[in-house]
Amino acid sequence: MAEPIADGRRRRGATRRRELLDATLRVIARDGPAGVSQRRVADEAGVPPSAVLYHFASVDDLLVSTLVEVNDRYVAELEAVTTLTGLAAVIAASDRSTLIAEYDLFLLAARRADLRGEVDRWRTTLAGLAARLGAPRPALLAAAVDGLWLQAALAELDEATVLGVLRDAAGWRQGESNP
Repeated sequence: MAEPIADGRRRRGATRRRELLDATLRVIARDGPAGVSQRRVADEAGVPPSAVLYHFASVDDLLVSTLVEVNDRYVAELEAVTTLTGLAAVIAASDRSTLIAEYDLFLLAARRADLRGEVDRWRTTLAGLAARLGAPRPALLAAAVDGLWLQAALAELDEATVLGVLRDAAGWRQGESNP
């Protein structure tokens, strides 16, 4: 966990940066990555347009920073998961519009060699999760998690359905270990 920032100016700067990243996700959810501009993000965040370029060198830097932030959040969330039931709860509770924006960012990363590290970090996190949960079929469980989050972006999923898919993908039968 990050250490709290004691300096008031730095804290305000970190807060503003966070607001801009959140605003960027909302713009992407609504308009896609191509809709991200200095003015749109500033309007969404309720700040002057100059604030965007104060915190980010370019719109591309803003998109990359948003992708890294999204990935950081998912990695932390998945590292806290200890059971399939917990994983199902995380997936089922996901916000659809945020998921749409996040998938747009991951697709952007898949197209760009300079962002490949973030895609690899995500895949490594999924593989680690599957191994940590002791899944008999870890690769299938990792693929199912990706697929379920994509499905959750398209339509609301209930926790029981998600758990059933995860259990099947992992290779566990009803009553076996780690749900």
